[in-house]
Amino acid sequence: MNLDAMVDERRAEWERLDALARRKRLTGAEVDEFVHLYRSASADLAGIKTAVGRSPVADHLSGILSRARLKITGAPDNMLRQVPRFFARQLPAALYRIRWLTLAVTTVFVAIVALIAWWMQQDPAYMAAMGDETQLRQYAESDFADYYSDHPETVFAGMVWSNNAWIAAQTIMFGITGIWPVYVIAQNAVGLGTSAAVMNWYGHGDDFILLILPHGLLEMTSIFVAGAAGLRIFWAWIAPGARSRGSALASEGRALATVVVGLMLSLAVSGVIEGFVTRQEWHPAIKIGIGALALAAFLFYMLVIGGRAARDGETGDLTEYEAGTTRLVSG
Repeated sequence: MNLDAMVDERRAEWERLDALARRKRLTGAEVDEFVHLYRSASADLAGIKTAVGRSPVADHLSGILSRARLKITGAPDNMLRQVPRFFARQLPAALYRIRWLTLAVTTVFVAIVALIAWWMQQDPAYMAAMGDETQLRQYAESDFADYYSDHPETVFAGMVWSNNAWIAAQTIMFGITGIWPVYVIAQNAVGLGTSAAVMNWYGHGDDFILLILPHGLLEMTSIFVAGAAGLRIFWAWIAPGARSRGSALASEGRALATVVVGLMLSLAVSGVIEGFVTRQEWHPAIKIGIGALALAAFLFYMLVIGGRAARDGETGDLTEYEAGTTRLVSG
């Protein structure tokens, strides 16, 4: 191959291809010309690499083809545009889609807590089986409350946030098992019901409620959402509908993985409340009011903003460009 002769012959076509690739808009005739030039330049590059190998001409032509290929296939949205879409549409829509399952998980959780707390207080023998009476009394009278003030505010907020965020992430990631979300919800419900029983048995039931509610409203709701997301992924595997199991799992997994990000943020807020508000000697109405306000904001985001996004067709899944075409068809 005479490379210099080829360059002289093709230079005008390559420059025209590069010029079209740099334009923002093309007419119909220019699109046809663009595709023709792209195919021709691709063949030229293949011939050059076969005959000569890597060379300055080949590198220059590769750069032109790279810009042309980007023009044909498109480019991802700018990050500054992706972030608003994620928080305004994808995340709230994903939360909205599991609203009823979240309510079901919440109902089951509250029922277990109430049942455990009631059952343990029916017979002193049950309470005695929990441990030494001196230790139980100390737990009710001081240890439970001291838990919220034993560490500096910032350290404690970070500690509870990291722990709860890890629990939520596990619940969603291992949701496909169908067992892990149930285990997490049941374990937390039994633990909370047991604490409620001990506190109430020794006359500190009101302290239990006042210490749990400020941060617990948003914290536990976030865990309920995580449980619902995990179970939704499991159900996509069990009952995929018209989709294949792989397609259903991929779609639900991508959509509900966004929930993890949302829960990291909501649990960070509840961690701040637990670290900086719960321990304060403020009037209970103020502390519980702060927790209720945080929960109300979360529910507004989930139900109102999420409902609007869902009605517009958003599911929380990636766009087809981001996720790839889910099914190839001919014709």
